[in-house]
Amino acid sequence: MTQNSTAHPKGLYVLYSTEMWERFNFYGMRAILSLFLVNALAFKQNEASILYGGFLGLSYLMPMLGGYVSDRYLGNRNCIILGGLVMSIGQLFLFGSASTFLDNFPLANSLMWIGLLFLIIGNGFFKPNISSMVGSLYPKGDNRLDSAFTIFYMGINTGAFLGMLICPLVGDIKVDGVRNVEAFKWGFLAAGSAMLFGTILFYFLKNKYIISPTGEAVGLKPVFNQTQTVSDESEKAEFSTNSILTTLALFVVLVFGIHFYIVTAEANLIKDWIYPIIYASGISLAFLIMTDKTLTKIERDRIWVMYIIAFFVMFFWAAFEQAGSSLTFIADQQTDLHFLGIELPPSSVQNANSIFIILLALPFSWLWVKLQNVGFEPNSPTKQSFGLLLLAIGYFIIASQVKDLGSNKLGVGWFFVMYLFHTMGELCLSPIGLSLVSKLAPKRFSSLLMGVWFIANAAGYALAGTLGALLPPTEVVAGVALPSFLGFEIHNLYEFFMVFVSLAGLAAILLYILASGPLKRMMHGIK
Repeated sequence: MTQNSTAHPKGLYVLYSTEMWERFNFYGMRAILSLFLVNALAFKQNEASILYGGFLGLSYLMPMLGGYVSDRYLGNRNCIILGGLVMSIGQLFLFGSASTFLDNFPLANSLMWIGLLFLIIGNGFFKPNISSMVGSLYPKGDNRLDSAFTIFYMGINTGAFLGMLICPLVGDIKVDGVRNVEAFKWGFLAAGSAMLFGTILFYFLKNKYIISPTGEAVGLKPVFNQTQTVSDESEKAEFSTNSILTTLALFVVLVFGIHFYIVTAEANLIKDWIYPIIYASGISLAFLIMTDKTLTKIERDRIWVMYIIAFFVMFFWAAFEQAGSSLTFIADQQTDLHFLGIELPPSSVQNANSIFIILLALPFSWLWVKLQNVGFEPNSPTKQSFGLLLLAIGYFIIASQVKDLGSNKLGVGWFFVMYLFHTMGELCLSPIGLSLVSKLAPKRFSSLLMGVWFIANAAGYALAGTLGALLPPTEVVAGVALPSFLGFEIHNLYEFFMVFVSLAGLAAILLYILASGPLKRMMHGIK
């Protein structure tokens, strides 16, 4: 049944607020992480980029486990509270690392790794469950869902804006051009405090507002009725022992195969092993889900659509997530940061994305509803191809500005123009993807497939780490090899940016072609 009311349930705004404070935590920490690694813990820039990609990749791989635990044991609500508390503790470890690195470097390094581990685990429990609960607030087939996820996505970016405003303001401080490395700790403390506040807020508001259209509580511990038939959509999935063992064997083969394909003489644990685990997880889990005996042909087709789109989305995030690594290094070293009479902290430049999200989220939400009302709304895969194209345009604009830059610095305004196009691309791709999972996923797979969707993010972030390490040095040193991509050396910023123009542009064209043909048929009436 299609719901025509334009008002949204109050529970959406509770989830909006909870996600807002979690994203304050995550993006605030992300804004200063790479700079902290390089300036306080003595990482090289390429090492920081690889660690950054591995951290983000695992943060979005872990939702696969968090979604499974929620679907089978704890439920959405408990996983959100658990994840929030664990992430708060993780930020305290980072605060400890940033407080001790001058006096006890080995301890600080250990605390950093422990803190990132807690953040990865906590995000895994939090992320898929709060996203999947948005869809549970609406009846099946409700035409407000794309609009709801766009509003929810604005909450994500409101939190990101606040985090990337406050954490750099207190944690990325320069005095007369010299960075105060002891200030990083205050950025991590601010991020952890926001996470704890958001978790407490959810705990006290969940029972009153997180309810279904019929007034029933949403996100409780799952209860499986043994008298239901396997065709009942609320019944749990059925994975045979043979399927599970085959999937595990496939996972191991893929991990070692990818490892030996990408390993280089310069050993790196994250690049050589964590990245293969991330890539192998997505492929092997796809195999496992497709072996479930309860899947109908229509369900199977729709899940395939999710995986095909996820492949293209990976290239979007690989380019988009340069914001926290290579683009931050460029802002720090090769950009004139004076804007409207003030000098911006390098880590705050990426906050332009959040500002544009806040300004454009509601107009985009209105646009999709308006196009739907007049019968011209493109389907979800087509919207996502537009997102990839806009991302490529953003990189092309900034590439054209650095082509003849020479020894001069890039004006920070060009970063803002680039982030404007990246933001429009993000609004065409990310909230639409979350909505599409809610539309396509069978109910018994809702949280697990939301976790699977985030594997595309995870793979994209891993690829982001690899591509971010291609950033050429500011000064070419004789005898030192330049980074290379597919056999081509990257000599300057123009060639570096054109890597992302090429990848995102090609992905946009291919996805657009598929969207109007095979994918449209395989969605069986869902847009």
